[in-house]
Amino acid sequence: MRPIGPIANPFEVSGGIQRRGYVVRRPSGRRSFEVDAFDSRGGPNSTPSSQAMVTPRILRLWLVVLMIGIVVLIGRAAYLQVVRGEHFSAVADGNRIRIVDIKAPRGVVYDRHQQILVENIPSLSLAVVPVDLTNDDQDLAEVASALSRIAATSTDAVLSLLQRQSPYSYQPVVIAQHVSHEQAIMTEILSGKYPGVILKSESIRHYLTNTTTPSLSHVLGYTGKLESDRLDQYLADGYVFDDVTGKTGLELFYERMLKGINGRQQVEVDAVGQTKEILASNAATPGNNLVLTIDTELQRQAEASLTRILTAHGKKRGAVVALDPNSGEVLALVSLPTFDNNAFSQGISSEDFNNLINDPDRPLFGRAISGEYPSGSTFKLIVAAAALEEGLITPQTGVNSVGGIAVSNWFFPDWRAGGHGWTTLGKAIADSVNTFFYMIGGGYNDFEGLGVDRIVAYAHEFGLSQPLGIDLPNEASGFLPSQAWKEQVKQERWYIGDTYNLSIGQGDVLVTPLQVANWTAVFANGGTLYQPYVVKEILNANNDVVEEVAVKVLNENFISAETVAAVKQGLREAVEYGSAIRLQGLPVTSGGKSGTAQWSSTKAPHGWFTAFAPYEHPQIVVTALIEEGEGGNTTAVPVVYEILQWWANNR
Repeated sequence: MRPIGPIANPFEVSGGIQRRGYVVRRPSGRRSFEVDAFDSRGGPNSTPSSQAMVTPRILRLWLVVLMIGIVVLIGRAAYLQVVRGEHFSAVADGNRIRIVDIKAPRGVVYDRHQQILVENIPSLSLAVVPVDLTNDDQDLAEVASALSRIAATSTDAVLSLLQRQSPYSYQPVVIAQHVSHEQAIMTEILSGKYPGVILKSESIRHYLTNTTTPSLSHVLGYTGKLESDRLDQYLADGYVFDDVTGKTGLELFYERMLKGINGRQQVEVDAVGQTKEILASNAATPGNNLVLTIDTELQRQAEASLTRILTAHGKKRGAVVALDPNSGEVLALVSLPTFDNNAFSQGISSEDFNNLINDPDRPLFGRAISGEYPSGSTFKLIVAAAALEEGLITPQTGVNSVGGIAVSNWFFPDWRAGGHGWTTLGKAIADSVNTFFYMIGGGYNDFEGLGVDRIVAYAHEFGLSQPLGIDLPNEASGFLPSQAWKEQVKQERWYIGDTYNLSIGQGDVLVTPLQVANWTAVFANGGTLYQPYVVKEILNANNDVVEEVAVKVLNENFISAETVAAVKQGLREAVEYGSAIRLQGLPVTSGGKSGTAQWSSTKAPHGWFTAFAPYEHPQIVVTALIEEGEGGNTTAVPVVYEILQWWANNR
């Protein structure tokens, strides 16, 4: 075997410097280097596989880029840690610690005999918390599909709802309300599979008298979701996004009393948003309870009587008001047709809502306080009182009714052909003699009547052409015409015939059923105009009295006791022999006045009747209106008769 000779230094190569596989040469006169790669045997390749030129300028450029990158990273880190550190710390805590609203129980409602009318019942909803949902579009579509199967709606509808939410919102978004037991179980199963899906527990309003006394729907009203265009104001007032608020009736008028104050809990949640621990809690303050002046059994009877008479005469629309004449307490308030307020509190469908608002009979309309109608002969009570107060007549002043009066080419008739003969005040009211009121209102020949200005002035004293201030929304004011109004609006002068029509409650005068009942109460109680009201007490959650609603006098001492007595006697004579003679069959004494109100040349007149009992010491006033009810003594009198008969036997 041949001995091996000395091994050359592997790092010494002629003409350059060897670096384990590379030879670097620096030709004379050049500042750059050439780099040759060795072949597998350790020598340089005969043909170089690559060649690169690296200059100090390029090295400096890369160094600058590197330094800039380091500065940017340091600056961004400083910004996130120092400037935005508090924000991101809060966000991080939000993924672990959340503030949960505790809904305040809404106050309940009782009638005057402590019968509960409105309560809160538990309800479950399918909902999602946007911040816990997936951010992946495909996964989100899968969640929407699963939710739609439970909610029995389209996937597109659910997906559209989810995509409209802020992905950082902790506020639950309801997909389906009032889910069934089966849907609740499916939701619980789904919540284990998809973070963000929850079964939301809440309470909803339940109106207990809806099936027995649906006419209370107009009084009680209903609740609904917050309006989006007023959301900022609601949030500023302490509401949260998924709260409800009163929309109509007492629910709206007493919203601040019924609402209560929401509480809050600070809770720790896990990665899928499930509560692990309650860290702190601020209890909710329940809303106050209401005790009404309404007598539910009387309301039920009034509704039943009105319904029966409407049906018997082929009518659909009417109203009844019952008051305590000595305080203004509303004992019953009926408007027909009516509606189901539970349908609203539980989420009414678009189809059902459209059916309600497009119904020509307007079931959502509270006729008792919002309907404006010509008053018919019920207005004669005010004209009689005005003439007595002004000294134009006495109870003994008489007029010979021969069927009407003629003025120039115009004839103003009595309702009875041939007239009523010699008529004083009592008979004029009892038989509703038009001729008597034409003369005391507008005058005739040498007799000076009140004239339009004095009639309107006294009507204002009785609360007409203005809201009475009942504690319900949407009370109408009615209307009283004047010479200036007619000249400006109709561009016509005021004629004597206009005064005659006003004197018997025809023409342009408009009143509400509540106003008619309230001015009837003035003659029943001796001359005081009270403000009608529906809530008599406000209680706390323990049913301790917080406030007793005080009786409020709107007007008094504007007519004398003698005037009241004279008009009241006429109302008694109407029962003894006049248009209200049917009330003789009652077990109590009474007084009343009927009315027939012309309002259309092609449709039947409205029928009115207003009465009080017992005559000697009145405790109740009942007023009925039948839309297109022909004469008041035909349709309205039977309604009031049945109500007073029930009241006399039961109250």
